[in-house]
Amino acid sequence: MLDVRRLILLRDLDVHGTVTAVAELHGVTPSAVSQQLRLLEEETRTRLLERTGRSIRLTAAGRRLTEDTENVLTALEQAQNRLHTGTGRPVGPLHFACFPSALTPLAAPLCDALESVHRDLRLHITEAEPEIAVRLLLQRHVDIALVYRYTNLATPPHPGVETHTLRTDPLVAVLRGDHPAVHPEGSPVELRDLANTPWITAPPQTACGDAVLQACRSAGFTPQVRHTCTDFSAMIALAASSGHTVLIPRMATAHLPPALSVRPVTDTTLARTIETAIRHGTANEPAIAACLTALHALTPDSPADTTTTPDTPEDNPSGTSTGERGRVQAVGTSPRFGRSAQISAGPP
Repeated sequence: MLDVRRLILLRDLDVHGTVTAVAELHGVTPSAVSQQLRLLEEETRTRLLERTGRSIRLTAAGRRLTEDTENVLTALEQAQNRLHTGTGRPVGPLHFACFPSALTPLAAPLCDALESVHRDLRLHITEAEPEIAVRLLLQRHVDIALVYRYTNLATPPHPGVETHTLRTDPLVAVLRGDHPAVHPEGSPVELRDLANTPWITAPPQTACGDAVLQACRSAGFTPQVRHTCTDFSAMIALAASSGHTVLIPRMATAHLPPALSVRPVTDTTLARTIETAIRHGTANEPAIAACLTALHALTPDSPADTTTTPDTPEDNPSGTSTGERGRVQAVGTSPRFGRSAQISAGPP
């Protein structure tokens, strides 16, 4: 019988490309990973890896085994889900990945809402941007991921997972009270009225930065960017001190200094769509179902559910990087399908 944990190491090597990266993911040393991979080759009596100097890559047999590993992990997960479904109540740990600006308004109350009702359920929250969150989801390090897509970017659905629309988070202008575009009656702001003012945006090649740039260009101008940063709180602080223009999701504006105000923009299509993502076939697992129900209860303005199920699963989905930077590190691995026993997030 092949060791499932060693199969997971091989799968992760295929995804991440280096033994060092796999070691960091599992919180062990590179030599420990190499030893386990050698033992897997002995177990299978097959050459799974091709080593050339310091580089290493999977052989054709190794790639076939990683494909079969996904089927094995899926079968094990379905078996465990059937056991939980038989009990009829949410139990055990539930791992939830969440992007930074949703931690305070959604993840924090979700933890209290779930654990106060389901005493045997323990929520473990991981800070992660969508592309990392989906990767963790596909690798079974988390059970549910909260992700987003900006509506004015041609971002494809996250591959390999089932997504459900949770809510729409409109982009709003954050302006100081003395900004010339601020009107006493609080009417929506035309983006072109902000063309001649300095801006604070997320960096280029991030989802938020690209969405803002695209919105401004659609309004007929390129923003005069004075400052760039990935932290929405830092953008707000800079806007308060400098009076420069900020365009960010409304969810990130819950706590503003008195000098600033939020103004809707006339283009109401500018928004990000917030979605829950799960692996195929897990929606009826009691803990996951309870979490999805609680999330919808926390967002009473949730639209009619829209489910997206891309056809092609991928372990390492590519996509536009985001405007909220998060560093995720997995520490330790439990025997349960290679799930991280602890996942910590670095500073944003």
